Amino acid sequence: MYKEFFKLDRKPFQLSPDPRFFFGSSIHKRALAYLRYGLSQAEGFIAITGDVGTGKTTLVRTLFRELPENEVVAAQIVTTQLQADDLLRMVAQAFGLEVSGDSKSTLLARLEKFLMNRAREGKRVLLVVDEAQNLAPQALEELRMLSNFQVGDKPLLQSFLLGQAQFRRTLQHDDLEQLRQRFIAACHLTPLSEQETREYIEYRLTTAGWKNDPTFSDEAFSEIHRYTKGIPRRINNLADRLLLFTFLEERHDVDADTVRTVARELEDELSPTEDDSGPLDVPEAATDYAMPAMYSWGNLELRVAALESRVQALEKSMHRGFSRVKRVLQQHNSVEE
Repeated sequence: MYKEFFKLDRKPFQLSPDPRFFFGSSIHKRALAYLRYGLSQAEGFIAITGDVGTGKTTLVRTLFRELPENEVVAAQIVTTQLQADDLLRMVAQAFGLEVSGDSKSTLLARLEKFLMNRAREGKRVLLVVDEAQNLAPQALEELRMLSNFQVGDKPLLQSFLLGQAQFRRTLQHDDLEQLRQRFIAACHLTPLSEQETREYIEYRLTTAGWKNDPTFSDEAFSEIHRYTKGIPRRINNLADRLLLFTFLEERHDVDADTVRTVARELEDELSPTEDDSGPLDVPEAATDYAMPAMYSWGNLELRVAALESRVQALEKSMHRGFSRVKRVLQQHNSVEE
């Protein structure tokens, strides 16, 4: 893999969230500060919204690393289109409670008992709800009702809600006025600027042991920002492929042309096949030019296998182009007739 070729300690642009690679852009620092503030208040709701890939999950996992285990019990759930009762079951399961066949009243009683026991132990309970834009207003109202569990004037449960931009519209629903009043902070994650995109790439590379190999031209950073729009997950995807491309070409530099070439390949791989004559019967290309197991730089046969994978992807791209040209010619001929 390119990791050994460039003498990196680890992959710098993996897609799965990793707190070790948390990059504190101006907006991400503010969002993390809001989460820390919320924890210090030990009550209320906090909402973190942002488009897909802007770093919401990485942000929360960074926060989780800071939580003292002897003081906070935290759980995270990822929601789909859940009804209110289903959400309660998922919350109970997230905290390790038995839920099979229980009625709603039984679930609530079991959750309250769990929260009371943690309070007696001197622990706070934090619930993080990811993909909150999938929740119906009735489900969100159930979350508000859970926040009513208290000892004296001290809430037993605190909730952080992560969602895409449309979640902000959901919160404006007429039936959620009481929930809105429980929010103590909200932050919307925006894409990185061009300068922050450069800093983000260099930060992740440096964290992975980068010693300026490969080098990136100024124009390359600009092109990366242009293609990714400053979305961290898109940056990771493109940058990872840039390192793989450079490795396969036995190069030690990334310029603007390299970025454009790799970006076009990624776009072609993800575009739908348009072939009027039916699907092409060719071996399926590995979308990530995946290396065979036990890959090493000195193994020629494995290197050839990696290059063949890339050739297959290029052939698939060319076939799509020929199909489009064929369709345009057919349309042109039918007009003339």
